[in-house]
Amino acid sequence: QVQLVESGGGLVQPGGSLRLSCAASGSIFSINDMGWHRQAPGKQRELVAVISSGGNPHYVDSVKGRFTISRDNAKNTVYLQMNSLKPEDTAVYYCHVNARPRGSFSPNDYWGQGTQVTVSS
Repeated sequence: QVQLVESGGGLVQPGGSLRLSCAASGSIFSINDMGWHRQAPGKQRELVAVISSGGNPHYVDSVKGRFTISRDNAKNTVYLQMNSLKPEDTAVYYCHVNARPRGSFSPNDYWGQGTQVTVSS
């Protein structure tokens, strides 16, 4: 019903930048929150940033001032601009979308396949 395709991960040196993208496609009636989570080895998955349908962002404290989440509603795409990256940002980053498929009365949660971000010198 709803598919998510992520792109933009990779290897970057400390202090560098990366931009993640996640495009939602399929039979979509509406999209509510869009966000990014991450999971580092041996750790639980955590919310990094989320943006509402109205464009209001929320960030975990550890990325405030360094990461910026945005969305293009016309393209059903959410972005995560990551600046001043630190080794502790190394993780698999997952896109998360709360969307209502066409023909459905309620929204569901959808997840991307994950993209690796490695911050290392």
